[in-house]
Amino acid sequence: MSSPPLGPSPHGFWRVLFLWGPVLVYAVAIFIESSISQVPEFPSGFTDKDGHGLLYAGLAILIVRALSGAQWSAASLGAGASAIALAALYGASDEFHQWFVPGRTMDVADWIADVIGATAGVAVVFIVVRVARRMGKPAG
Repeated sequence: MSSPPLGPSPHGFWRVLFLWGPVLVYAVAIFIESSISQVPEFPSGFTDKDGHGLLYAGLAILIVRALSGAQWSAASLGAGASAIALAALYGASDEFHQWFVPGRTMDVADWIADVIGATAGVAVVFIVVRVARRMGKPAG
């Protein structure tokens, strides 16, 4: 009689990769961008804080997706709060990382923009899910 294989099943691995792979790729992209000493200029009317907010809104949305098993309708307040907390922690670590990059600085105001963006991203998820439910459409 053979024993079951040790470790996670391939299905489990692919599921984790499906859920968390986009989060990892996005976080790596933020890290790479933060490693550039000279950041390109933003378009007129678009500020550094806007960029931070948008980046971290995207990160938080991907985290909510992962925590909700890729089922938007399963997004809970706990998943939203966790997504904001994880994005905030990553934002803090990214600001610390920038301290070591020549030409970059660690800025608490940037981190605050990250947290505001993450919160806005989570709010968008809940608004879209709520609207979809009212329209009688599945939200994921």
